[in-house]
Amino acid sequence: MAKCDEFPDGLAMTESPHIFDASLPSFEQDVIIKSQSTPVLVDFWATWCGPCKTLGPILEKLAAEFNGGFLLAKVDVDKEQQLAGYFQIKSVPTVMLVKDGQIVDGFPGALPESQIREFLKHHGVMAKELVDDAPETVAAPLDPHEEVLRLRAAVHAEPDKEELKLDLALALLNTGNVAESEKLLNALPANLAIDDRAIKARARLGFAELLKDAPPRQPLEAAIAANPDDLRARHLLGVRLIVEGETEAGLEQFLEMLRRNRAYQDQLPKKSLIDAFRIIDDADLVGVYRRKMAALLF
Repeated sequence: MAKCDEFPDGLAMTESPHIFDASLPSFEQDVIIKSQSTPVLVDFWATWCGPCKTLGPILEKLAAEFNGGFLLAKVDVDKEQQLAGYFQIKSVPTVMLVKDGQIVDGFPGALPESQIREFLKHHGVMAKELVDDAPETVAAPLDPHEEVLRLRAAVHAEPDKEELKLDLALALLNTGNVAESEKLLNALPANLAIDDRAIKARARLGFAELLKDAPPRQPLEAAIAANPDDLRARHLLGVRLIVEGETEAGLEQFLEMLRRNRAYQDQLPKKSLIDAFRIIDDADLVGVYRRKMAALLF
């Protein structure tokens, strides 16, 4: 595994919409927040680094080939010393994988292309297919209760097919059957437990769990009217609004928490927003509030 010490010359970066230079001021928006929807590989490199000249083109080639399956963030450690220091980079090249706002893995040195492909595959990073211009047929929405019945029959017919149990857990959650959904999710094998759909479902279960002993909506609204800095009431109201389908109003409560005290209960306002982004299906609405959150954080 090659690392570098001193080499002259610079590195040319391939032009691609999936590759960008990362910097400290925009790192939260460009890497942390984007990783909520798309994995981000962060490549810490330097112009004087010999192995970087081997690794960089491989990563850029894969980023282009995967067509948005992951984003490649390039960090020049000489230009971004503060950012490199924050991540305690001791040598270059160093690569880190960020998913769902967290560093999940990484490796030092220049790995061969085959090992990098295995690394991506291990973490479920897949290439995206090129989309053609053919119009899509929009299917009619499924009745959630009918979908539960259909999936129960499918699980009964193929009890060893774990993917069907995940589908059933999601369908049960859509009907409000939290207890059975949680039981199915807890029994999933490891490969499905980290499926994006399972992670999203657990975030929804987490919100539902918060409301077990929570006051109804009206007392929470009254508490906030009496004391706008009652962040506990704002948090529970935001959760309740999102669970009841009033997603934008719920996001506004979390955003107001962030405005008033971003450090409240170990950064609960930011964590609540990120959890909500996992749950909400409206990509445009999520995008708007991700930008609002980033504007407050920086």
